[in-house]
Order: sequence, then structure tokens, then C-alpha cells
Amino acid sequence: MTCQKSILTVALFFLLLNTHISAQKNNALSLSVPEKQGVSSEGISNFLDAAAKSKTEFHSFMMLRHGKVVAQGWWNPYSADLKHTMYSCSKSFTATAIGFAVNEKLLTVNDKVVSFFPKELPDTISSFLSELTVKDVLSMSDGMEPDPTFTVASRDSNWIKSFLAIPILHEPGSTFLYNSLGTYILSAIVQKVTGQKVVDYLKPRLFEPLGITGMDWEVDPKGINTGGWGLRIKTEDMAKFGQLFLQKGKWNGKQILPSAWVEEASTLKIIQHPGYSQAKRDSSDWEQGYCYQIWRCRHNAYRGDGAFGQFIIVMPDEDAVIAITAETPDMQEEINLVWQYLLPAMHDGKLPVNKTVCQP
Repeated sequence: MTCQKSILTVALFFLLLNTHISAQKNNALSLSVPEKQGVSSEGISNFLDAAAKSKTEFHSFMMLRHGKVVAQGWWNPYSADLKHTMYSCSKSFTATAIGFAVNEKLLTVNDKVVSFFPKELPDTISSFLSELTVKDVLSMSDGMEPDPTFTVASRDSNWIKSFLAIPILHEPGSTFLYNSLGTYILSAIVQKVTGQKVVDYLKPRLFEPLGITGMDWEVDPKGINTGGWGLRIKTEDMAKFGQLFLQKGKWNGKQILPSAWVEEASTLKIIQHPGYSQAKRDSSDWEQGYCYQIWRCRHNAYRGDGAFGQFIIVMPDEDAVIAITAETPDMQEEINLVWQYLLPAMHDGKLPVNKTVCQP
């Protein structure tokens, strides 16, 4: 039993829970009618209408409430089984690998970065470089300026050595500056302490328990996963990752990731521009604070965030997860649609099924 409404080339499915659900593949997300989970089908429909008129070229969309998929859709030529480039959404997965390694006592967030790479250090080690910790890198407060990522990744073969040679201008931990090469260093640290690339280290710990298969991740010239970008997974995989965080690291009743790490990784560590006015900060989802390779959002939410509109939005107050893949010149406009249409569509308790939008 399904119903569908076409909006341009996308088919949105409001999925009705019935006998077919029991036949789903292992670890697939459960499906439900939106109203059974307190979500207005009309609100979802209005979101899609607005999406069609926006600057954003949507590729896919999935909405979970109370752990159930209440809406999902793919715009042609994209489909449910197609992997999508995550861009910087990859960062949240790299940070999660750090979380697993911390739990296995292979490192701590207070370890000094220089301690992992004794053979790659510059001849002169500045005081700021010697102070740089894993936590500083996790929170994008490496102290470098400007972001060295493009320069290093486009010309050098030893990214670790190049990163460690870059002058650190600000005291580590004091100043936010987005630094994708820093996330690469986190990936290199994971490979150093585990002997495995991040993607391989995460397979038995994260991907397999969540039923995520077929993922791939770019590597640097030395065979280290790029960390800050380059992961490719499916939309459902994104939603599962968000749901794992929403459930404080539990999956199918088992603690996959320590709840303490989920809490630490998703709470504010540094403000992007502390000098901005409150009004300016209140209008932007990029001024709510940064965590461990995760952005804070308005409405007490947080997200994995990738260039051109790849989002994994976790909304604890609403017990909801939104996964979106897209191509957009205006990522704020894209996320504004979530707050304008999907946030108010969620209510406490069940709602009457809206048969004008979705009929069995």
C-alpha cells in the first residue's frame, strides 16, 4: 500500500505500514504513514512544492520521525540505490572514527598531533604546533589562516608533512577556521593508530551494524582516506547515520557508539564569529557554533554538512532526522525550507491521515 504525488520529476512516497514491511532487508529503516508519527503530509507536500520553486536542484530527500521513514523521494535521474558524493559530510564520519578509537583507548582528544608523526615534523617546531591537539583539529580551531587544503592537496604528495609545516598563527583552540586538511589529519591519525584506512576501520564498527554497504572513499597519494571529503554513500545510509546519533549511539538495542561520545561530538565547542551581532547569528545556520566535525543548527538541531547542499540534520527536540542530497548555490535557502515547512509539520501525538494528500 503506497501513495504517491509527483512534483516535477520527483515521486514522493508516503509509506504505509503493512504486511510487506516485515519482508524488508535486514537493517532497513522501518516505514510509516506520516500522520502516525505526528507529521503532517500536507507540510511535507508544501516543502516539496517550495523545493521545486527554489534555487536548489534536489537529488534526494528522506525524513525520519520516531525512527520511522515517513517520506522519501528521489529526483530523476537519481535513485535509492545510487551512491552520492558527501563532500564535507564525510567529516562527521571521520570524527566518528576518532570516537571509536578513543573508546578503544588508542588515543585521546587531548593527545598532541605532533606525537603521531615524529618522522614528518618540520625542522623547527613552533610552540603553537607543539600545543595542537586532536580536539583542536576536531573543532576546526587548528589556528591556521587561510585554509591550506586546496594548496596542499593540489600540489603536494605528502599531505601530512605539508600540514605540519604550515605556520599556525593563532593559539590552537582559540579561533575557528574551516580547514578540510585538518580533517585529513584526523584520518591519518586513525590510520596511524589502527593500521587501517578510516573506511576499513569503520566497516565492522559502523557500516556493517547499520547495514551500510558499497561505500567508497577517496585517498591521498599515500593511500590515506581524504577524511574531509570523498566519501560516497546512499541517502538511506545518511539517514541511518543521523538516526544513530539521535539514538545516542544505539542501534537495534545495541550500543554501537558510546553515548558519551555522541554527546561530546554534537555539543558546541567554538563559536564561528563571536563578534557578530546576535541578530546576525540568529539568521544563519553557520553561526550557531561548531562541534566535532558537526555544525550546530538553529532550533537546537545539529548536522553533517557537505558542499552544494548535502545535509544530515538531527533534530533531538522533534525526534527527527532529515537527509538531503542536492546541488545548490544557496545552502542557507535550502535549510530554510526545512525550518519553514518540515519543522512546523511535526506535532506531538498522532494525526488524522490526510486522504487528500495520501490515499491508501
